[in-house]
Amino acid sequence: MLRRTVIVTAAVMAAVLGVATGSQAAPAPGSPGAGDVYYPDYGNGGYDVAHYDIRLRYYPDTDRLTGATTILASATQDLSRFNLDFALATTSVRVNNRPAGFTKQGDHELVVTPARSIAKGAPLTIVVEYDDIPSNVVASGFTSWNRTPDGALAVNEPEIAWWWYPSNDHPTDKASFDVSVLVPDGVEAISNGTPTRWAAPAFDGWSRWSWRQDRPQATYLAFLAIGDFETYQDTSADGSPIVTAYNTRLDAATAAAARTSVERSDEITDWLAGKFGPYPFGARGGVVTGADDQGFALETQTRPVYDGRSFLRGSNNSLIVHELAHQWFGDSVSVGQWKDIWLNEGFASYAQWLWSEDQGEGTAEEIADYVYSTAYPADSAFWQVLPGDPGAGDLFDGAVYDRGALTLHHLRKLVGDEDFFAILKAWTEARKYGAGTTPEFQALAERISGVDLDAFLQEWLYTPGRPDLGVSTLAVPAQPKSWPQIVAAHH
Repeated sequence: MLRRTVIVTAAVMAAVLGVATGSQAAPAPGSPGAGDVYYPDYGNGGYDVAHYDIRLRYYPDTDRLTGATTILASATQDLSRFNLDFALATTSVRVNNRPAGFTKQGDHELVVTPARSIAKGAPLTIVVEYDDIPSNVVASGFTSWNRTPDGALAVNEPEIAWWWYPSNDHPTDKASFDVSVLVPDGVEAISNGTPTRWAAPAFDGWSRWSWRQDRPQATYLAFLAIGDFETYQDTSADGSPIVTAYNTRLDAATAAAARTSVERSDEITDWLAGKFGPYPFGARGGVVTGADDQGFALETQTRPVYDGRSFLRGSNNSLIVHELAHQWFGDSVSVGQWKDIWLNEGFASYAQWLWSEDQGEGTAEEIADYVYSTAYPADSAFWQVLPGDPGAGDLFDGAVYDRGALTLHHLRKLVGDEDFFAILKAWTEARKYGAGTTPEFQALAERISGVDLDAFLQEWLYTPGRPDLGVSTLAVPAQPKSWPQIVAAHH
């Protein structure tokens, strides 16, 4: 064995320990936001998260939530302090095995000052302990945690993480997750991904439910549904676990309608894979809440959550298609900026039109004609909302969904079916587990189709008023553009 003398320099040791050296630029605070145009204080700068480990105990009778979240991250700059997005009462913070200082700034910024500054590239292990009643906590003017008659729901968009775990809360910083929750016996705790503990006895009267999401996931797509659920487990043809759950407060007719819809999720997922490319995650399913619990459905990753009222009038397969289409458009490929939300909602809405066409219930062309000519007359306020830049107050306006879907339908007519579906599959593959913006989508679509889309997208996404259908026939050959030109086209 050859023996060598290793000289460890101060810089090398500093990097190993995660300490900034004096020869470098002075450590600086990480920014309190991720640079989102609509939500400048959402997310944070200075670090990148790799994993969240969330361990909780929930008391349904009082809505008390206690626990600790461990965050594995790496510093992207020399850090003197950094922020986490979190609204609950914090009892302690540790960074790299040492107690850290922490203060609350505003209603959802937790400012953390490590005992030692952190060098760029160094690992970060952050442990935050907390104890609070989430339904009593107001941030940004509202309470997103939803207490229900038998438990609670942590399901919302874009703000939900603040009420149950600290995070870097922006879709551009995805991570894997472990979620483990202690609840009283007889109460279920459902979350994303694969179940690793299922009602495992912990001690008298309490059981633990644990879930693992091993694929990158945006913070708002992590969910928690606690309550009295009837649960089912199965396995898909590819070996993925399927978990579905239905709140027991649903009446028999609504529960039956919900099951006839949600239990088709595996079939619909496979159908969508034929349109958009391979399913990007390793688990499947869905959760149905009580009929008055939340009032909306959300594409929580691998396991969408549906409000029971969605099935009051019978089965609702179109809704299942919408939320499962988001697994590609919104979950695997997330928005680079919240202003690009049409890349989520317009695509999921168009998937509903494609399903209708496949099922013989109305072609995409018939639906597009109805939406354009009948559902929204030319003088409707609907046409004044710009899908490509709706504003934070209209993030989920109907125009983002339906005018977004119309944009895709007329893009399909402009470039032809072969190129259109090639564009969708290329987008989901190129941006898989990442994020994208409208200019980036345009650049890809132009590269595949050879069509200049400047005038088309300007008309459909960024111009008030009902678009002129004539612009959809202008198949102008695309000219090579520099990246600044592409970005400038929509700013």
